[in-house]
Amino acid sequence: MSEKIRVGIVGANPERSWAARSHVPALRALPEYELTAVATSRQESADAAAAAFGAAQAFGDARALAESPDVDLVVVAVRVPAHFELVETALSAGKHVHCEWPLARTTADAETMVKLAADAGVHTSIGLQARFSPVVRHARQLIADGYLGQVTAATVYSSRFRGLTNAIPSFAAYVLDGQNGAGTLEVAGGHTFDALEFLLGGIDSVSATLATQRTGYVVAETGVPFTATTPDNVLLNATLSSGAVVSAHVNDGRVAGAHTRFEISGTGGSLVLESFGPGSPAGVQMSELRLLGANEGEPVELPTPAGHRWVEDVPALVVGNVAQLYRKLAADLRGGGAGVPDFAEGLRLHRLLDVIRGSAATGTVTAVV
Repeated sequence: MSEKIRVGIVGANPERSWAARSHVPALRALPEYELTAVATSRQESADAAAAAFGAAQAFGDARALAESPDVDLVVVAVRVPAHFELVETALSAGKHVHCEWPLARTTADAETMVKLAADAGVHTSIGLQARFSPVVRHARQLIADGYLGQVTAATVYSSRFRGLTNAIPSFAAYVLDGQNGAGTLEVAGGHTFDALEFLLGGIDSVSATLATQRTGYVVAETGVPFTATTPDNVLLNATLSSGAVVSAHVNDGRVAGAHTRFEISGTGGSLVLESFGPGSPAGVQMSELRLLGANEGEPVELPTPAGHRWVEDVPALVVGNVAQLYRKLAADLRGGGAGVPDFAEGLRLHRLLDVIRGSAATGTVTAVV
């Protein structure tokens, strides 16, 4: 590997993409990396992305990017249904791969991707960036250090804003098709439940309800009607492996005041992790967060120690947690560590979502195995 980790991003549309909003500014903030290549579905947009982001190479074909000798790490930042093919292409070229969450459209695809990565002998990582929020990491450290005593219970609520009308932009409409694996359960639920387990340990059993409260939508640009086939509300009653109990509600479609809030109780105190500010509806993985704690009396805000923040001078909203993840990933790639969740961790989360679906379908308490 070269002195800098050379990155090629698949899905770096300069006009509207998650890569442009988060990955590119995060990589620019870190001296460990160099953005050397970009790929989009059209050569014209790839050329525009290369010019906008300062990449030396532009490809209208993701395979050509993966096979470039000037790329060490391939970042897959496109819609979920395309993840499998693009990851397979990068792995077959012997490249390290970072893939956005959800890892795959189906758990079966995720299982295959884990096997392909193991066979390739390369490093993989998955975009579960809530784990790298300085505030989340501070809360986790406090819990590990006994601030709460024995954790007994948690209440989790996360809501997103979907608009006051049933008109959905065409670029976002695909998430409402259950076949695409990118709905509320997979995206908002996946990030929220991963953060919960990162803080408190694994979920042992669940009783789940999935509900779709709004089904009729139109494509904003054309007025063409379509029906949502994904849940917009996810409710869990869960027991953790520690014995603590959890109530969780992920609500997609709140028209005002969308936010995230984790309330965690123990025998020695309580912690509240909550979003605030204009980005509050974005979810635990992207929102500005603050931490309140109490061992007695009223909760007070707990400042985040500097040791949990590894990247300075980046916007905390959207970019900050992604930059934190990339910094830890660089250390993994250089030293062979495992500080960033890999594809196997992504598969574990996919399997948890399968348990939630099964519990909701059968109306039973279901063990997580």
